[in-house]
Amino acid sequence: MRVAWLALLLPLGGCDLSMTRQTKHGAQSGDTLWPGGPAASDSAPDGTVAQDQPDRDAALATPPAVRPVLLARGQEQYRIFCTACHAEDGGGGGRVVARGFPRPPAFGAQDHPRRTVDVITRGSGVMYPFADRIEPQDRWAIAAYVEALKRLRAEKGA
Repeated sequence: MRVAWLALLLPLGGCDLSMTRQTKHGAQSGDTLWPGGPAASDSAPDGTVAQDQPDRDAALATPPAVRPVLLARGQEQYRIFCTACHAEDGGGGGRVVARGFPRPPAFGAQDHPRRTVDVITRGSGVMYPFADRIEPQDRWAIAAYVEALKRLRAEKGA
């Protein structure tokens, strides 16, 4: 019986049971863990639709009623995402413009909220799309706030 146990334990003698020497994959070390790279880095197949896409499309279809809470949310989101280029007043003189980035056009009277939402969603000119960063309801809130900014600028004669 001892011989049987010894025969079973003998292969374990060559193992490093302390686990101090192990192969591992570093997060920034490249595609060495799986041949061809990890499947997680593959892009989604063509035609893939997010589970919540129908809800997101529905939220973009109809503008919400303009209320103080919507304008407050719009102001908050505008300050986060838009002031760097468009400035607090919407005139297009944001801080990145002062550092050499192309000046965006001032919000014009001919623009309407639907156009603002479309530009936020798809981008325009050098402005890249923000659809992956700004939720549909927040795009409408920003558009409502931009309308308020345009009215303020028109009253000031800017």
